[in-house]
Amino acid sequence: MERKALIENIRRKGSFLCVGLDPDIKKLPEAVLRKENPILEFNKAIIDATAEFTVAYKPNLAFYESIGLEGWIALEETVKYIKERYPDQFIIADAKRGDIGNTSQMYARSFFEHMDVDAVTVAPYMGEDSVTPFLGYAGKWVILLALTSNKGSHDFQFITDNDGKRLFEHVIETSSKWATPDEMMYVVGATQGKMFEDIRKVAPKSFLLVPGVGAQGGSLEEVARYGMTDDCGLLVNSSRGIIYASNGDDFDIAAGREAKKLRDQMSELLKVKHII
Repeated sequence: MERKALIENIRRKGSFLCVGLDPDIKKLPEAVLRKENPILEFNKAIIDATAEFTVAYKPNLAFYESIGLEGWIALEETVKYIKERYPDQFIIADAKRGDIGNTSQMYARSFFEHMDVDAVTVAPYMGEDSVTPFLGYAGKWVILLALTSNKGSHDFQFITDNDGKRLFEHVIETSSKWATPDEMMYVVGATQGKMFEDIRKVAPKSFLLVPGVGAQGGSLEEVARYGMTDDCGLLVNSSRGIIYASNGDDFDIAAGREAKKLRDQMSELLKVKHII
């Protein structure tokens, strides 16, 4: 999906919500556990209930890989379902890949040629030659880990050089030379709050994928205040707060209700910025 189409979807729906499809087989409602492929049935119900309020879906591969072949089938069928039923949705494979060049080429083929998702999350630690194989696919995106929402982010990401520049700033500045803001986004955790001001100094035009709103305690208002650009520039992800809003037979209804609630908040924030 091209950047223009993504921005048009945000404006049309009044939303920059991304729903994380992280189905833990141990948490699924009884209503779907009796199905032949419970993960797929769970995802389809969540997608149907939330699609009108979202612009993106982000399946986290760990939740599929953890149950082997059945999980991979569910993942591929989930992507196929979204593309067929809701073709305006931006699909992110949250895989956090990144390896030596020829291995990254195979990962890129897997996600962009075989699965045909719009974006894949990539780890930058191994440098340029581990990232560039994911670039150059028309309408596809690399989403590079920059400043994450977990406690351990301080172990490395805030290491400062003699000039006071932090590692996450080096990552963004250096990687911005590899691709344009039409090809590369950055992961920045919602729990980083005012740090979005510093992110925008080094990535003023880039889209940011923002996990950590909801169950992890990140503030949507802070993210928008410090991180929103004139064309939004944000995809804010919520996973557990939406897909596990209820563990009863009404799980899909509850998910839709929570997605609408976030969409409504996002619409107000977009209006303040005069984006819609």
